[in-house]
Amino acid sequence: MPRDPRHDILFEPITFGPKTMRNRFWATSHSTGYGSERPGIQAGFRGMKAEGGWGVVSSDFCSIHPESDEFPFTSSRLWDDGDIINLGHLTDEIHKHGSLASVQLWYNGMHSPRLEARETARGPSPLPSNVFPERNVYAAYADKDDIRAIINMYILGAKRAEQAGFDIAEVSGGDSTIPLQFLETRYNHRTDEYGGSLENRARFYIELMTALKKAVGDTMAVTTRFEVDTVNGDHRIKHFDEGSKFLEIMEKEGVVDLWGLKIGDYEEWGEDAGSSRFRKPNWASGFIKGAKDIVSVPVVSNGRFTDPDAMVAAIRNGQCDIIGAARPSISDPFLPTKISEGRPDEVRECIGCNMCVGRMQQQALMYCTQNATTGEEYRRGWHPEKFTKVTEPEAVLVVGAGPAGMECAVTLGRRGYLVHLRDSATELGGHWRDVSKYPRCGEYGRLIDYREVMLSKLDNVQVQLGVPEMTADDVLEYGAEKVVIATGSHWSPVGLGPETHSPLTNVNASTMPNVLTPEQVMAGKDVPGRNVVILDGDGHFTGFAMAEMMADLGKNVTIVTNTHDIFEFSKFTMEMPNNKRTMHSKGIKYIRNHWATELKDGKLQLFFLYKDSAELTEQRPGEWGRTFSDDVVELDCDALILTTTRVSNSQLFTDLRAQQDRWSEAGIAAVYQVGDCVQPRHAMDAVFDGHRLAREFESPDPQRPLPFIRERQVWGHETFPKLGDARPVVEGNLLV
Repeated sequence: MPRDPRHDILFEPITFGPKTMRNRFWATSHSTGYGSERPGIQAGFRGMKAEGGWGVVSSDFCSIHPESDEFPFTSSRLWDDGDIINLGHLTDEIHKHGSLASVQLWYNGMHSPRLEARETARGPSPLPSNVFPERNVYAAYADKDDIRAIINMYILGAKRAEQAGFDIAEVSGGDSTIPLQFLETRYNHRTDEYGGSLENRARFYIELMTALKKAVGDTMAVTTRFEVDTVNGDHRIKHFDEGSKFLEIMEKEGVVDLWGLKIGDYEEWGEDAGSSRFRKPNWASGFIKGAKDIVSVPVVSNGRFTDPDAMVAAIRNGQCDIIGAARPSISDPFLPTKISEGRPDEVRECIGCNMCVGRMQQQALMYCTQNATTGEEYRRGWHPEKFTKVTEPEAVLVVGAGPAGMECAVTLGRRGYLVHLRDSATELGGHWRDVSKYPRCGEYGRLIDYREVMLSKLDNVQVQLGVPEMTADDVLEYGAEKVVIATGSHWSPVGLGPETHSPLTNVNASTMPNVLTPEQVMAGKDVPGRNVVILDGDGHFTGFAMAEMMADLGKNVTIVTNTHDIFEFSKFTMEMPNNKRTMHSKGIKYIRNHWATELKDGKLQLFFLYKDSAELTEQRPGEWGRTFSDDVVELDCDALILTTTRVSNSQLFTDLRAQQDRWSEAGIAAVYQVGDCVQPRHAMDAVFDGHRLAREFESPDPQRPLPFIRERQVWGHETFPKLGDARPVVEGNLLV
């Protein structure tokens, strides 16, 4: 299908410094957890973006020196020649597809944990980190010799980057790195020529960019990513004040080839990487608008862009010249190609759930809810748009059209299998359909939308909705050769939770009108009374959604959780600050480190998790070695909503396994299960599970994953396992 001519501007080349990019799509820098020490995963992941049509593909944030050691967080590094070799694989993959490779040079001063290198970081003033106060992290005062040393670190980092094949040297002037620490008054308390006035505070940034331009500017584009507004209190850099004035100062210097503009500092990174629950696409446009009137070089603007019409508008209205994207390039590396080929309906749009960010914040490898192949390009050999076609298609029945079932059906269908996808609900999505209707979660529905589009384009896949819930007999009589059970999970109606692993006393949402699960709330079950308690053991967004819904209905809402902070997983997805702001503005109260025991006479009885004494007493038969308090907290509770834990809907699979002797007669070769019906999990992992099973459907036992390539040092030997190796059998008798 031809490209929509309205989108042609997105495919016009643009020049900055000595470089020309082929279009207006820039996959901007973001962390992955892969770093420069997993060169295979890193190169496979970034190279896929280049293959998908991104004109520039950026690296992770890249530490330039052990003083900026981010461990336990994983950055790329340009510390020595070994890093040149590893990152060279990344640039090779990017260049293979005609894209430019950009590296983000990073020195984080007081905010670098330095738990591996154990070196001393320097900064404009000797202050502790406000981002990692629990790590007791400080910066040492940087005198003028130190300032020259830090600038030299950047120069050496840029030269190593050039040797590794990078085309663009981007200085991180965001996320409260050292250029911003000099610029921002809360970090810079100096009284010399590097402190005080804006011109003085800008001096380090100017000297740094000038030195880089002189060192590598003939062969590399020298750019910077800058926070025009840190959106963080009265001390902040404000766009219409010092943010704009700083751009004017730098414009006069003429040492920046291109600007990447953003908002939010390290402490408020959630405003830069805004989740869709709080920030809609292009939310920062009001802060960035007007910058192009100040600078004469191209401007890159991020905003979780997935709609080509919105991209064109951002360019034509003067917001930017180039569309920057981190999360959309993760969710669909082939976004530019699909727009170019007139297939924007097939774009796997980012849902803004921030699970990618959450993985990094957990110091883990980055994956994606929408794109199951993220991070698997090298280690499993997966391609997001290419699938091994099956030579002898079998008839496959997939029972359950939630995230795992949909993904499994789409992937099997793209491989050529004859698939029937059945669900008793009248719409696709399983429990995710409810999730997409929660307050603020509308964009989560994109997970369903993409798969609905792809299913509609697969003639070999039949979708059957609103059918009777299948029993084991129904499955056995259906006529499928293989069966995949993807029946999901449900919220516990009896308050089973992570703290006691036991039901609550006198609590049952199935029989009691004043006890509810989220499914019942979304189905319209009445919530009686005024005082509503949310008992949350999940720690993610569902409890928050229930609380906000109840507050909007005028209820008096209290959240009780066993965790140390409220909705604790949201600290990983960068949503906790805005969760708390919302709860504060809506009068939602919360109690932490407590759990419930019983609902009785309109009172929910709670206990403090640490009610036992710190001292250990002498152990005696029949006694516990601590002294306990009998304190009980009672909450007025007219209605109790349970987001305590999810329970697998595994009965159909269990029933089928119990009748395995009938499979052969029914023509069934195998029955598998995927997603939450195996174990409750994040949607990201359920989608992966459905995808993986479909990719490995011809393996000896698809229920068990095939090995993946592990990148690690094996002294004196080559790396193993290889793709295609069989995983050792662990069930049954082992031969010794």
